[in-house]
Amino acid sequence: MGLRNIIGRRLGLGLVRRRKPFSTATCDGDGNGNAKSINLYSAINQALHIALETDNRAFVFGEDVSFGGVFRCTTGLADRFGKARVFNTPLCEQGIVGFGIGLAAMIVNEAAKFRYRSGNQFNCGGLTIRAPYGAVGHGGHYHSQSPEAFFCHVPGIKVVIPRSPRQAKGLLLSCIRDPNPVVFFEPKWLYRLAVEEVPEHDYMLPLSEAEVIRQGSDITLVGWGAQLSVMEQACNEAEKDGISCELIDLKTLLPWDKETVEASVRKTGRVLISHEAPVTGGFGAEISASIVERCFLRLEAPVARVCGLDTPFPLVFEPFYMPTKNKILDAIKATVNY
Repeated sequence: MGLRNIIGRRLGLGLVRRRKPFSTATCDGDGNGNAKSINLYSAINQALHIALETDNRAFVFGEDVSFGGVFRCTTGLADRFGKARVFNTPLCEQGIVGFGIGLAAMIVNEAAKFRYRSGNQFNCGGLTIRAPYGAVGHGGHYHSQSPEAFFCHVPGIKVVIPRSPRQAKGLLLSCIRDPNPVVFFEPKWLYRLAVEEVPEHDYMLPLSEAEVIRQGSDITLVGWGAQLSVMEQACNEAEKDGISCELIDLKTLLPWDKETVEASVRKTGRVLISHEAPVTGGFGAEISASIVERCFLRLEAPVARVCGLDTPFPLVFEPFYMPTKNKILDAIKATVNY
């Protein structure tokens, strides 16, 4: 079939059909070449330009993509690659995803199981579904949700969430070039807020490899996406009280890097997990269970979780819902002093 798709709800969908091997360029985002200070949506835009440029069977299709999309992630694609490769679709996510899979209907029932049911003879061509997620300050109960745990329950797909522009570009290109279906969540909060130096060249970052972005000895903190910056603020505050925090960005939630997290928890003896999604059934529960199974005798305190509430995402009461710096800091101190 040879289909590859980049699909984003109200952001744009992309279908890539392979006629030649993809570039094997890989790096950590710090390799040789020019770099510019850009925000996250611009990094996504660069990745989509590269995906279309490096594979002549690439297409981007979806809601409002021809003029750039609501968040401007597809800006300039139609002008550069033409309306035959970048085009709008009706406002119907089910139809868009079905077209991307190959006239199939569902991510869970078709895309995730296509390789399995064919005995690895066929797949859906490395479907990559781009979607915004998380709080944006005014999104309310529909547009600020964090549904990553729903998809982490489905064997056969990968779930990836970047924390920054450099990570977004490298991880998205890796997702597009991965033969497996991927759900790529983009933190809406960071589209314009997060800015950093991003290499202009083609590079990829490895999937399913967590990153220790802060070394510490007293407690391990695990998170992903926009929550990493909030957790880092809490780590800085804890350091003022003499608490050394190790901070891990999971990056890929399915399949996630258990070994890196386990090694850190065995060192610190304590762990705190934070995400915006509701606490009940959130992916933090899976991490917590795995840590208890693997590191029970090394734990000095119960696993802590600082997450969203078990309610629809509120609008005016968003500050009460969100896992904030102060909530995380209180949990750090309680866990260390247990």
